[in-house]
Amino acid sequence: MRGRSEGGKKKPVIVLLCVAAVVLVFLYLFFGSSNHAAIEYGRKLGLGTTGDNDDPTAKKDDTSTSFYVDIDDDANGFTPRSFPVCDDRHSELIPCLDRNLIYQMRLKLDLSLMEHYERHCPPPERRFNCLIPPPPGYKVPIKWPKSRDEVWKVNIPHTHLAHEKSDQNWMVVKGDKINFPGGGTHFHYGADKYIASMANMLNFPKNILNNGGRLRTFLDVGCGVASFGGYLLASDIMTMSLAPNDVHQNQIQFALERGIPAYLGVLGTKRLPYPSRSFELAHCSRCRIDWLQRDGILLLELDRVLRPGGYFAYSSPEAYAQDEEDLRIWREMSALVERMCWTIAAKRNQTVIWQKPMTNDCYQERQPGTQPPLCNSDSDPDAVYGVNMEACITQYSDHDHKTKGSGLSPWPARLTSPPSRLADFGYSTDMFEKDTETWKHRVDAYWDLLSPAIQSDSVRNIMDMKANMGSFAAALNDKDVWVMNIVPEDGPNTLKLIYDRGLMGAVHSWCEAFSTYPRTYDLLHAWDIISDTRKRGCSAEDLLLEMDRILRPSGFILIRDKQSVVDLVKKYLKALHWEAVDTKATSDSDQDSDNVILIVQKKLWLTSESLRDLE
Repeated sequence: MRGRSEGGKKKPVIVLLCVAAVVLVFLYLFFGSSNHAAIEYGRKLGLGTTGDNDDPTAKKDDTSTSFYVDIDDDANGFTPRSFPVCDDRHSELIPCLDRNLIYQMRLKLDLSLMEHYERHCPPPERRFNCLIPPPPGYKVPIKWPKSRDEVWKVNIPHTHLAHEKSDQNWMVVKGDKINFPGGGTHFHYGADKYIASMANMLNFPKNILNNGGRLRTFLDVGCGVASFGGYLLASDIMTMSLAPNDVHQNQIQFALERGIPAYLGVLGTKRLPYPSRSFELAHCSRCRIDWLQRDGILLLELDRVLRPGGYFAYSSPEAYAQDEEDLRIWREMSALVERMCWTIAAKRNQTVIWQKPMTNDCYQERQPGTQPPLCNSDSDPDAVYGVNMEACITQYSDHDHKTKGSGLSPWPARLTSPPSRLADFGYSTDMFEKDTETWKHRVDAYWDLLSPAIQSDSVRNIMDMKANMGSFAAALNDKDVWVMNIVPEDGPNTLKLIYDRGLMGAVHSWCEAFSTYPRTYDLLHAWDIISDTRKRGCSAEDLLLEMDRILRPSGFILIRDKQSVVDLVKKYLKALHWEAVDTKATSDSDQDSDNVILIVQKKLWLTSESLRDLE
């Protein structure tokens, strides 16, 4: 009896231990990929050369990545001795497009509206405050223009698209490289032939789609690996290649690795991060979008960003198939665009090209109650960051209506021609011209400072983190680069001036992570952005980690900011594995005169695990 009694007393203890174990396992599974459990602390890094990358193990740094150590920074800040390294599983982490975060936070999203592909940023306690490791064997990317047609397989070790799209010539695996023949879902035989065919449909001279420079900025929706945009560059056309992080999840990563402008985004519930009247042509080649849903709201979003007289090129079975369902979709879509005042500019085989009206006349002549309605006069078509789409038609400004179009000069003259929308900000032509000239001198000075460390093909993908009127990018026009111009969402929305100059970019808040993969930009230009971020009460440390995430190994950062900010960044160099290239006081006589220029280069490093994989 005593034995039974003792056993009975032990049972509750055993039960409690079992319950505790189950709870611990649940907590581990639920938080397993949050910013604590997902990080392997104390791993070692190996630093590679920053030039030729055939031997990434050439230089090794035995500095272990431990928790950061607090060091006094101007009496009340902290400086890390080193940052931890994120787990290898997060080598392609995009913090605000992280599917695991959605699951962990149990966000209630409507999958039919693509909300799970929209931005959902982690709260501070769930941020990955660690360095994103490159994949094992990472190599410095192949240089442009060769990169348009091939990339290193180890840099993006995903070959499923090569098999899934093998009949469409998206990409082909050849040895240690992935080749891009230029095919697409509706242009198996090459984007160049498809582009020439579109130009021929529109009767443009010499079958060149830029129509003598009148067409410059394009939007490619559901772009695949962006071969359409890549081949348009030869015609002086800049294309924003857009796709979500969906089942073809690495398509934008491939585009950027190739050196082609691209952005992770989706037509869901939020407006695209582009102002109204930004693009001369939008393109959808079998992009699998239901354009009729929600009263045509997605097509109306394209209408918002298209310029007066802009085109929508649509290649899809609905444009040519004869089965009952495709015919129904074609009839309903044709009726919708007719009510939107679009007309068919050309139709051939699998492709139809619609054109927007040049003026507001058609809108004003519609019968009362016609759907979709016109947008309210107090609706701002240029407010985009986190703003919901509207199922309404955006009318043109008085200027565009009277001039019967945007009035923009053909490319390349439009790069330096004062846009009419300067008046929206109270900016004068003199201010525009002075800004253009100022940044030309500044960029020349940057390249003089970079010249010992940079070659003509060292950089391809550039980001201007605070672009203002786009004059930094304009000054780079003679170089074989493209610039993603970012306009902070809390400042003047000058992005429309940037598009009016024939350049491109997006609205963004630097208190959050940018919608791109790690290791996608060769050079970042940070003009006062660190100071501005700190003024908003956001973390400068988080911003530096984000800059490190999106910068390629061996890439450069041009920091133009206050001396105190430059001093702060210098204290982070070792922790971030950055190296100072040069520091110089600015020589401007204007309001920028108290700024300092700091140029840093990101070292190539691999985790000790990656180095072992190479051996």
